[in-house]
Amino acid sequence: MPESIKNIPPADPSQHFRTDHLKADLKGRSVRGGAVTMITQASKFVLNMGSTAILARLLTPQDYGLIGMVTAVTGLVALFNDMGLSTATVQRAEINHKQVSTLFWVNVALSASIMLLTAVLAPAIAWFYKEPRLSGITLVVAIAFIFAGLSVQHQALLTRQMRFKDLAAVDLTSMFVGVTTAIISARYGAGYWSLAFMQVAMAIAYTVGVWTMCGWRPGPPVQGSGVRSMLAFGGNLTGFSVFNYFARNLDNILIGRVWGAGALGIYSKAYGLMMLPLQQINGPITAVAVPGLSRLHSEPGQFRSHYLKALSLITGTTMPVVLLMLILSDQIVGLLLGPQWREVGVIFQLLGISAFFQPITNTSGWLYISTGRADRMFKWGIFSSVFLVISFWLGLPYGARGIALSYSIAKLLQTAPCMYYATRDTSITMLDIINAVKQPLIASLVAGAFAFGVQFAIGSSLPVWATTIISAIAMGLIYLLIMFYIFGAKELYSSVLQQFKRR
Repeated sequence: MPESIKNIPPADPSQHFRTDHLKADLKGRSVRGGAVTMITQASKFVLNMGSTAILARLLTPQDYGLIGMVTAVTGLVALFNDMGLSTATVQRAEINHKQVSTLFWVNVALSASIMLLTAVLAPAIAWFYKEPRLSGITLVVAIAFIFAGLSVQHQALLTRQMRFKDLAAVDLTSMFVGVTTAIISARYGAGYWSLAFMQVAMAIAYTVGVWTMCGWRPGPPVQGSGVRSMLAFGGNLTGFSVFNYFARNLDNILIGRVWGAGALGIYSKAYGLMMLPLQQINGPITAVAVPGLSRLHSEPGQFRSHYLKALSLITGTTMPVVLLMLILSDQIVGLLLGPQWREVGVIFQLLGISAFFQPITNTSGWLYISTGRADRMFKWGIFSSVFLVISFWLGLPYGARGIALSYSIAKLLQTAPCMYYATRDTSITMLDIINAVKQPLIASLVAGAFAFGVQFAIGSSLPVWATTIISAIAMGLIYLLIMFYIFGAKELYSSVLQQFKRR
């Protein structure tokens, strides 16, 4: 054996599980990781918008409605793929190879069982919606579950180590593979099948990606490895996710059942458009906030400061974007989707009322998870879900518009109670939250009013795309001027940028 090879030190077996090295530069890692992930999300946004514009012209609202019918049911079953165990791996202060290996095989067993269960449920889903085509779609979508189970712990270890560049690369690559598969399939006449193929292709690509990036390989499951408390933590998270998912998707189930695939296609596309800016911005910040807060939950002062800065950033980026999309909803729908999707604009405006404040309540999950209070998160999930379900039944007689409006009202009414319950027994107060969000809120409203005035003044004198661009630029400039030079937030964003530039 060559001497150079003999002198190579053995790999540290605990390198995938230790987090003590992260605290030395936790703020810097969080900021740089968030920035990298944000850039990737921006790339995904462009990719999503481009693929949506292409697929919306190759497919029909009914095609999207058929897939929406299936995913509204299978998405609930898919929650048990994870069982909250990825979050347990990220949140736990100390963890070892035996524990993660055991959790890996639990996830694999669950995903295999879920895949088989979904296949068995396929005829029932078709019967429920009175749509025989759903049986085949369900069988194809079920294939993705086994790959999702194989990727859970590898993704969790990468998150635990705050390796956001690697995660961002995998996320972007898998999305590219998925949308490319869908576009090619749709171009050659696959219709609604192209959307099913996209889900499977993304799942396979993501699994390959995280296994490649994460050098850890699972060993055999070990009885008595100390995962009982992690399973309990994951069980509470899963309980919350089940109730939350049911409440968030019952609207799709009811619309599909009562009003048909066409109405569901319109509604689901509007909901997806509403969630797009929230997911693109909330996802990256959540990805770095939860690991960072989990390392600081025993230090109340730093925990409070870290959370409030992240809350300011997420509201400061989502509020103006959501409001701009509400103002320009008709133009955006026309440019992206085409005339056959005109009704989407109305539904989007109704749903968007809740989207303006939803970034605030989304951060409640950061507090529950990072402090290990998944039990409290589960209790809130039950209350919130029951409240939403009641609102759906009230709005159902009025079609998709009625459900969209009732959903928004219900979410708005929950905002204050949600944050009060999440901050109890923490170093964070409701006044802290109000102070963190009031400046982005005021700046967004003023800038939005200015953008609306610009749009009204232009009228139909310019093409739609030109009106959209000019209004967006006007709102962006006014918003930044107010935030930087009236509210003095320039220092906060400059410090974030400086942390990103380091190294």
